[in-house]
Amino acid sequence: MGADMKKEILRFENLTLGYERHPAVHHLDFSVRRNAMVAVAGPNGAGKSTLLKGIIRTIKPMGGSIRLCGIKQREIAYLPQRTSLDTTFPITVFDMVAMGMWQAAGAFGCFDRQRNARVMQALQRVGLAGMEHRPIGSLSGGQAQRALFARLLLQDASLILLDEPFNAIDSASVRDLLGLIHTWREEDKTILVVLHDLDLIRSAFSETILLARELVAGGATDKVLSAYNLSQAQHLCERFESQSLLCERG
Repeated sequence: MGADMKKEILRFENLTLGYERHPAVHHLDFSVRRNAMVAVAGPNGAGKSTLLKGIIRTIKPMGGSIRLCGIKQREIAYLPQRTSLDTTFPITVFDMVAMGMWQAAGAFGCFDRQRNARVMQALQRVGLAGMEHRPIGSLSGGQAQRALFARLLLQDASLILLDEPFNAIDSASVRDLLGLIHTWREEDKTILVVLHDLDLIRSAFSETILLARELVAGGATDKVLSAYNLSQAQHLCERFESQSLLCERG
């Protein structure tokens, strides 16, 4: 393995992802270094969520490849957008968080005292101590997101993917969960976070990937999120949208 490969954890090689033969990400060439904390930015429809789904193999590449460097697929943790959380499901906060250890315990594994303690420690770390017996449907938006982060803690993954983790939650939860993300980086984890809030990206993320169904720019945030690059990204997404409408009408 070369020196560059040792520094990388993820590499996209001429990657194209899409749905029903309609590409959503085109010919992406980029690599993510180990221990990086990277924001994934771009207009609506830019392919940001699609990229994360490709990494976890929910969707398969239409072309090119996604290469994991030095880690296995099971070492990836993924947090989808909050809209995918069914808060009507009759489960307690403790049980939902404990699902983060399913790989170690097995689908029907028993939880011993040590595993129970780990769940309680994770809840305390995200500020939910004392709420372990509450049904998840009783939690506020910020509390529910804290519980999901606690579940991620228990997965102990090397690569963490977060899709819009701060949408519609209170500012205190944003602050605390962002602090947890920074702690993960200090623990030698690599984090990719899809975000729309450019001010938040500029203040908290030193590296950014700017997508518009293709790579507009990647690297240092202050350079990537330039006025020119943001204008180019918007123009590309609008062009792709117009082409898609023409194809549908044709």
